[in-house]
Amino acid sequence: MFPHTIKNVSPDIHEKLSSHFIGGKDGFVEVGKEKWMLPAKYAEQAAGYYNFPPRSDDVWIMTFPRSGTTWCQELIWLMKNDLDFKKSSESLLSERSPFFELSFLYNDDLKKHYLDLNQDPTIVKYLNYIWTPGYEYCADLPSPRVIKTHMPFTLLSPSLLETSKVIYVARNPKDVFISYYHHNKLVNILYHGYRGDMQSYWKFFKEELVCFSPYWEHLRQAWARRNHPNMLFLFYENLSRDLRLEIKRIAKFLDLQYSEEQFQQLVDHLKIENFRQNVPVWPDLKGIFAENEGDFIREGKVGGGDPEMTPELLEEIEKWTEANLQGTDLRFPVKR
Repeated sequence: MFPHTIKNVSPDIHEKLSSHFIGGKDGFVEVGKEKWMLPAKYAEQAAGYYNFPPRSDDVWIMTFPRSGTTWCQELIWLMKNDLDFKKSSESLLSERSPFFELSFLYNDDLKKHYLDLNQDPTIVKYLNYIWTPGYEYCADLPSPRVIKTHMPFTLLSPSLLETSKVIYVARNPKDVFISYYHHNKLVNILYHGYRGDMQSYWKFFKEELVCFSPYWEHLRQAWARRNHPNMLFLFYENLSRDLRLEIKRIAKFLDLQYSEEQFQQLVDHLKIENFRQNVPVWPDLKGIFAENEGDFIREGKVGGGDPEMTPELLEEIEKWTEANLQGTDLRFPVKR
């Protein structure tokens, strides 16, 4: 059972997207009345993701892309696993805390391409893992599961919030836009592999045509549920400004107790420079990341700029943000 309509995007949108995203050869779909933008492969797996049964001891980390998801995965996995820093340093974060819907960001052509480039049996095993739909792979994981998703509430199980703990992390749209722009240029998967400049990418972002859009509806769905007892709504800006305080909020939400010394261990571990150096996220996969396009883990700055960001573009983003916040009580923390 799947209650939402799925249809291919219009020919003109398809042409626009496929001319800028080299991972767009299979096409793109709009899902539901919100018109969630996803790779065409999603249509094959939509019902499986929607009907996946959550568990009472799950923790789901839900974000729009580039909102501090990977950082929070490591934090929450450690908190749910007795601060096992040894295992954290020896095993891939992407296996310890799986990206639920990763499978529909790959197709058979990409699979063949990566298998041709990566002959190491360990890498081949990992590639087979990421091509397995999350609703199959996660079903076999032992509890407690810590699951990452960029999908909104309406595309996941209707019983998710009544059953599991959900931690939603929101980030200022300007910083999301900059980070997503660089991420889309870096990663060679479906609906990624962006080839163009920042100004052109802004048009896709503003028109809600990037993968997992619409951005504002994604946030609104979570914000509307923020007072549910199984929901914790966090801002990336607060995590960045006072990580220790936010970790304590998360611990209370998850009914976990740690000492002040242990809280400090987490804070030190999650400093961006330590996180990059000590936490293996992905294996050494050839071909998945474009050369000279930066790193998967960026600097994580709040309110950071970018050499391609013009004053005119910044002003447009700020006006767009202000317009979309009107009539709501959602406000992003102001940088101090």
